[in-house]
Amino acid sequence: MAKIPKVLHEHIDTAFPANVCLVATVLPNGFAQVSPRGSTMVFDDEHIALWERGKGSTNENLRDGTRVTVFFRKPALRESGVLPKGGIARFYGTARIVKAGPAYETVWTRLVQPEKDRDPEKKGYAVLIAVERAEDLEGKPLGPE
Repeated sequence: MAKIPKVLHEHIDTAFPANVCLVATVLPNGFAQVSPRGSTMVFDDEHIALWERGKGSTNENLRDGTRVTVFFRKPALRESGVLPKGGIARFYGTARIVKAGPAYETVWTRLVQPEKDRDPEKKGYAVLIAVERAEDLEGKPLGPE
């Protein structure tokens, strides 16, 4: 498993609303399904989490074992030298659906308020993405710092 660089944790956790992460999966017809997810957060050094409350094709496509790409872009990180080439990081991993238990509650608790407000009855679920590869726009691995 790849590590999510510590220097990016806070930036990903606070990406909403200005730098919302894009989450991509592959549809059964082979096309990519890319959707913004304001709920994206770093769960721990090796997992990105999100709260899935959608009713569209991304939601239908997410299952245990689904391969997921998370695209994060914050131009200011290029300017500060944290991320080269556009302030972009890509994370590739495998989803695990969590509908109850401690991880579910942790994701809900850490969820930004506007996303909680969009799911007042807490009908959504947590998705943990085990990050297998973390890279910059050139495909170079991201370091642990």
